[in-house]
Amino acid sequence: MLEHDVRPWGEYWVLEDADTHKVKRILVNPGERLSLQYHHHRAEVWTIVSGVGTITINEEIKDYSAGNVAQIPLGAHHRIENRTNEPVVFIEVQYGSYFGEDDIVRVEDDYNRA
Repeated sequence: MLEHDVRPWGEYWVLEDADTHKVKRILVNPGERLSLQYHHHRAEVWTIVSGVGTITINEEIKDYSAGNVAQIPLGAHHRIENRTNEPVVFIEVQYGSYFGEDDIVRVEDDYNRA
């Protein structure tokens, strides 16, 4: 059974959870965004599969559409925002030494989780 979690901004499914990496399918609802966050133990690669996501990586903010890939280095402040009326779906590949949800350091959060 795949791990599935519903969050205030959308939901995610864990597709693979290995010693060396973790893979998630993430859906961001229209008008929502994830917290501005960083990680101590992992870097991430985000591949957009549908919709248009506005991705922040440190000081850079740009739109990514299907097929675009965002590289998020270890420690980089990052978030994805859906400024459209359609869901955004992306595949997140985490790599590093630890992949627990408790390695999310929230810098800014719309849902008071920071």
